[in-house]
Amino acid sequence: MFNRLDAIEKRYNELSEELVKPEVLNDFNKLKELSKEQSDLEETVKTYEEYKKVDDNLHQAETMAEDPELKDMAQNEIEELSQKLEELKAKLEILLVPKDEFDGKNVIMEIRGAAGGDEANIFAGDLFRMYSYYAEDNGWKIEVIHAVEGTSGGFSQIEFMVKGDNVYSKLKYESGSHRVQRVPQTEASGRIHTSTATVLVMPEVETSNIEIKESDIKMDVYHSSGAGGQSVNTANSAVRLTHIPTGVVVTCQTERSQLQNRERALNLLKIKINDAIRQKEEQEMGIERKSKIGTGDRSEKIRTYNYPQNRVTDHRINFSVMNLDKVMDGDLEPIIEALQTEDLKLKLAGEKFE
Repeated sequence: MFNRLDAIEKRYNELSEELVKPEVLNDFNKLKELSKEQSDLEETVKTYEEYKKVDDNLHQAETMAEDPELKDMAQNEIEELSQKLEELKAKLEILLVPKDEFDGKNVIMEIRGAAGGDEANIFAGDLFRMYSYYAEDNGWKIEVIHAVEGTSGGFSQIEFMVKGDNVYSKLKYESGSHRVQRVPQTEASGRIHTSTATVLVMPEVETSNIEIKESDIKMDVYHSSGAGGQSVNTANSAVRLTHIPTGVVVTCQTERSQLQNRERALNLLKIKINDAIRQKEEQEMGIERKSKIGTGDRSEKIRTYNYPQNRVTDHRINFSVMNLDKVMDGDLEPIIEALQTEDLKLKLAGEKFE
């Protein structure tokens, strides 16, 4: 462990020297790249520096304990410093766990109403509202890419981007099937129904090196529509792109021009295809992701929202909270933290989550 920490500290110091060189200061992209690398190492380096300082103090206290007159005072200090040293060592072990390469990325999320008809679409709308509040609490921004409203409210489908710091590190746990148990707004007899909505979370990756043949793309254009299906633009500005070999379809209607919508849709298409290829390659190589928690497929049942019991249960870790109303208002942090903790435990143990 300490050899790795020494190497990280050495690299951190090298970056400090690089970042003051004129050729780096005059190259914005290089400056951004090196600054990000150093920022990623900073917490580990600062913790290691504190560890070494406490370790030195511990050795001094042990030397003092050899003096009979100072033994009692030194012993108390030894106990405190030993405990602190163990805490810092545990923190360093956690910091050395390899992070998901996409943790710092923005995400594209897709929510679809699934089983349950109108109630499923209403629930999909509730989930979008929940994520919107959670994003706001974290200082993130949401941009809707495409939305199809349900006939009784909510959305049969909505795609949106979440932008901010380390978005994927938290929202990656949301992919899968979400189940709701409640009396639907459309239910006259008062019976409890079970409906589902599916969530897909993809990291926003660099797409400039992802090539798609124009001949493999089918493009359809149509009128953009707003709330209630009303036209917001009389021109055919909305764009739907279909990747013929894979069947992946993306739609964009947020921009004012067809050209802008096509450009954004093409970027989204590349991200979706890249994500599908990445998952397929991992499956073919027999690589189970270390956190199936975080990247479950759309069909995996991950969570139940039980309104009569005011309970939300995450089935992957058998974790429940009894404040569904707060969760739906964006208080997702206790659930996310529980998932992150379990994810970390498994990584430290070298296991892979099923």
